[in-house]
Amino acid sequence: MTEAIYLEVSEKTEAAKKAGRRVSVSGMLKFLGVSRSGYHAWLHRMPSDTKKRREAIKAKIQDIYDASKQNYGAPKITVELRKNGEIISERTVGTYMRQMGIRTQWSKPWTITTKDSDFSTELQNILDEQFNPDRPNAVWCSDITYIWTIDGFVYLTSIMDLFSRKIIAWTLSETLEVSCVIDTINKAKARRSIDRPLIIHSDRGSQYVAKEYKKQLKTCSVVTRRKLFRGIMHALNPFILLSNVNGLIALRSAITSRHTS
Repeated sequence: MTEAIYLEVSEKTEAAKKAGRRVSVSGMLKFLGVSRSGYHAWLHRMPSDTKKRREAIKAKIQDIYDASKQNYGAPKITVELRKNGEIISERTVGTYMRQMGIRTQWSKPWTITTKDSDFSTELQNILDEQFNPDRPNAVWCSDITYIWTIDGFVYLTSIMDLFSRKIIAWTLSETLEVSCVIDTINKAKARRSIDRPLIIHSDRGSQYVAKEYKKQLKTCSVVTRRKLFRGIMHALNPFILLSNVNGLIALRSAITSRHTS
């Protein structure tokens, strides 16, 4: 453990020098409860071991990063390293990741695409912050974000059942056409048996107030003879849709190119 503290002090001192800042090594050592003489003896005695340890930690960082499908950044990797007994700061992990040329591939939980200028007159917020329905197929959330693939970025339209927080349908596209939203809804309908009223919760994107979209919802209600679909307006809370880490990792595992179906 003492060696890990020495390494941490050494890293912070080196970073401060590169940034042109003065740092009190003695103060850090005193605060951390280790001796100054021991630290300097360690510096002179084990430079090669320090390099070996640094490379060993970088290897662990790479393993954790790969295991997460390139979704974990410095905060989560730091947590995993500490679970395995490493004493290391998030800042040091971030420094190593920059040196290694890796970073999280996480896309924004939701992306503002095109916003309707008079959205409030089109739809009403009937969900009213009630994000915990008491049954499946009571509330679906739909969102459009982007995701990187080996062919470049594509738009990902997803639908989540708010009861289970599971992604039940998704569609990839190279454009922001309303047809992608409609296709995703049709996929979700095909996978779920709906016999009770359902709310579709969306953000302020213009795709969700397009004539084709509203026509599709009306068609659904006619087919089932019940008003099963009601569009609503409300900006999605960040935790609801693609901020779900497990859901995103699962999707990224499946989506490798823009041609993934």
